[in-house]
Amino acid sequence: MAVQSMEELRKVYESSPFNNYIGIKLEKFEEGAVVYSLQVGPNHQNVNQSVHGGVYFSILDTVMGATIRSAVKQKVITINVSINYLAAFSEGDKMYAAAKIVQQGKSIVTAEGEVTDCNGKVLAKTIGTFKIIRPKQ
Repeated sequence: MAVQSMEELRKVYESSPFNNYIGIKLEKFEEGAVVYSLQVGPNHQNVNQSVHGGVYFSILDTVMGATIRSAVKQKVITINVSINYLAAFSEGDKMYAAAKIVQQGKSIVTAEGEVTDCNGKVLAKTIGTFKIIRPKQ
């Protein structure tokens, strides 16, 4: 696969079936700087009426992968993610997810991500390892 332009990559992420199903919206898409948001609704809640941990994980995995791909211009796959849930979050407000690359090698990239509320309170943090998928020669 040829290296994609930033506009082509933006369209890939805006049209993601999974992101659209969950309600993850692309707020910012620049090289190495991606931000997603999610308007939290009743379908995002667990039995305790707070956002399900899988929702936090999904938006964080997505933002780390998109941030890395925007920088390396190649597909990436998740190898491992560690997540810390720091605060509960309930329906009715928007959460935001951003990530940054902390180490980039030839084929492995590590990124950190965090989810915040609209006031900047950190709700969850991750560190993830991703493999760059290069086209076969």
